[in-house]
Amino acid sequence: MRPSNLFASLWASATALPASSPVDSAATDTVLVSLSGQLDSDLPTSWHWTSTGPLVGPKDDGRQIAGIKDPTVILINGTHHVFASTAQSSGYNLVYFTFNDRAGASNATFHYLDQAPLGTGYRAAPQVFWFEPHKLWYLVYQNGNAAYSTNPDIHNPRSWTAPKVFYPDGMPKIIEQNIGDGYWVDMWVICDSASCHLFSSDDNGQLYRSQTSLGQFPNGMSQPVIAMQDNRNDLFEAACVYSLPGGKYLLLVEAIGSDGHRWFRSWTAESISGPWQGLANTEQNPWARSNNVQFEGDNVWTKSISHGEIIRDRSVDEKMLIDPCNIRFMYQGMDPSAGGEYNALPWRLGFITHNNPGC
Repeated sequence: MRPSNLFASLWASATALPASSPVDSAATDTVLVSLSGQLDSDLPTSWHWTSTGPLVGPKDDGRQIAGIKDPTVILINGTHHVFASTAQSSGYNLVYFTFNDRAGASNATFHYLDQAPLGTGYRAAPQVFWFEPHKLWYLVYQNGNAAYSTNPDIHNPRSWTAPKVFYPDGMPKIIEQNIGDGYWVDMWVICDSASCHLFSSDDNGQLYRSQTSLGQFPNGMSQPVIAMQDNRNDLFEAACVYSLPGGKYLLLVEAIGSDGHRWFRSWTAESISGPWQGLANTEQNPWARSNNVQFEGDNVWTKSISHGEIIRDRSVDEKMLIDPCNIRFMYQGMDPSAGGEYNALPWRLGFITHNNPGC
């Protein structure tokens, strides 16, 4: 058992931004840190994590929300900015909240984005990033299509614009042909110096990728191609792609394990378009699964390590650059004994922390 005071010290060191980090003091208050410190971009082939308990769940505020899930998170000047799905029997929408450290996470004020021009109705699985060419925050999410809203100030949750979509003609034909009885979900954008790429999944074993030029974004998305294919449980949903110092890329995809619980597989590539080479992608050697996560205080509050995101604290822009020596992942988990209607499952949010022995 890892002592709790050791876990607390690891957390404190992970959340501290370097004192020399340059800060944009404009309204966006964005931290855009150059990773010039010769970080090792090689990732381990075997992963081991320590998890917090559940930190954020629904509030008793009359909304009757059953679960908080699908987090996207960035860290700016010591403050975590989190967008997540609110789930209940009647459907999904989005919530925004901030906190400085895990002790304050459960008390964070919820700002429900159905009060913004982003609007009511089905919105889920957000991704947030600062798009440097436009000097705007983008929030990408699913609404039956691949949608986005923008905002010049991340601190103002009422300023998110009404949804626009990446595919004005609706679901692309290749997805219609392969989706079967799945769902088109979990849109993710990452850009390099020339292009922006949009990933999505169909809950039926296909991972799709479209692209447009950096100058055209968010318009001009190409028809998707199949970026990866497997059986549906092994390549299910919640894909996210990150860039690493040195030019490599890391792909994570959520799977459904042989025990019915969720976990993450991982791959790397030299290009956003692939080809992708397996990193830690089996149940015996997973990227993140219950068999390689040690829970703080041995409180195994979840058997699923499900839909989440690596905390971006070095750079929050469209390139999705992460520090391979400081990987923390905000994820959704729930009581293993819970069951019932999918939309009403009691998902909660926690963190897992990994220390790269190669660093």
